[in-house]
Amino acid sequence: MVDRPLRERLPENWRRALTTRATVAFVLVVALLSVATAILNIGTDTVYEPFTPYIPAAVQDTASFTGALTGFLMVGSALALRRGLRAGWWATLLLLPLTAVQGLLQVSPYSLPLIVLSLVSIPALLLTRDRFTKPLALGTTQIAAGSALVGVQAYGTIGGYALRDHFDGIDTVLDAFYFTLITSSTVGYGDVTPNIDSTEGMLFTMSVLVLGVASFGIAIGALVGPAIQARITKTLGKMTDSELELLSEHILVLGYGELTEPIVDELSATDREFAVVAKNRDVMDDLSDRGIPVVVGDPSDETPLRRAKIQNANAILVATNQDAQDALSILTARQLAPDTRVVAAATDLENTKKLERAGADAVISPALLGGHLLVRSALGRDDSELLERLLTENE
Repeated sequence: MVDRPLRERLPENWRRALTTRATVAFVLVVALLSVATAILNIGTDTVYEPFTPYIPAAVQDTASFTGALTGFLMVGSALALRRGLRAGWWATLLLLPLTAVQGLLQVSPYSLPLIVLSLVSIPALLLTRDRFTKPLALGTTQIAAGSALVGVQAYGTIGGYALRDHFDGIDTVLDAFYFTLITSSTVGYGDVTPNIDSTEGMLFTMSVLVLGVASFGIAIGALVGPAIQARITKTLGKMTDSELELLSEHILVLGYGELTEPIVDELSATDREFAVVAKNRDVMDDLSDRGIPVVVGDPSDETPLRRAKIQNANAILVATNQDAQDALSILTARQLAPDTRVVAAATDLENTKKLERAGADAVISPALLGGHLLVRSALGRDDSELLERLLTENE
């Protein structure tokens, strides 16, 4: 038999994961190239002579310095893409042409790889648009913190430019923004200062300092704090909602019972990311101590399944000793993730067809499987062929 192409033999979820990861990798490489190219061009005078007369030196220098900033912003957008965020897709779509333009304005031979890869990445991003559909879920506190940070920078920039006659070193809007940034971040180089005899300038500077320090502190706590907390709690073996937010391309186990224990043990022995949705809080404490993400709730309800990022799961396993409850869980899971593969275990053989009608792609009966294996083991036969046949029949 002629082998099918690798793309056709790979499961759909795997193909989606490969294309998504390839797009994220492209974007990350562009981000690193943007930073590296900016650093190289800052310390070199090598240019393309045909373009030099048309691009002022100030523009070339600005493109070199801002290229590093754009690169770091694109690292953030790549991380957003990794989480499947639509906002990350839009941000990357805006940043890729910007990196290409910056590379062109740098008029340096070192910028050629950046220009080419930026342009090549745009079609790849457009082709994978449907992979990034997750909305950006920011809390009220995070939105308020970000708005306060932006608002203080705008206040300082506008106010500094309006009061430029009261300052030494502020002549343009860029000077005013520079003053605001170094003042609110408490760097304060001392090159931009209020006039000694200007009360307005001194009072305004103090207001920018107080508001800037407060906004930076609040923003770091609200925007960066959850990610840091998730890392710390993971190290301590406890899981939080912040970590659940990072779940992607994982295996979701619905319910917990005697049949589920060996499944969780098997998944724990691998490097595969997974999470469990269970009603029993004692189960949560036990699994959390083992470093396993757990959402407490009824696996047949939508809310806990959404918290466990069912829309990002690669596969769903349902295997408790209650077939009726499993059927409800399968129905809910199929509604929320219609394209995700669902595998279930039927405690009673007669319920196999019922679970399939509920939406399971494959249903395995432990009783039937155990009976076959016991008979074949008693006869001294090899079980590998039987296992392959049973799994194939449930595809």
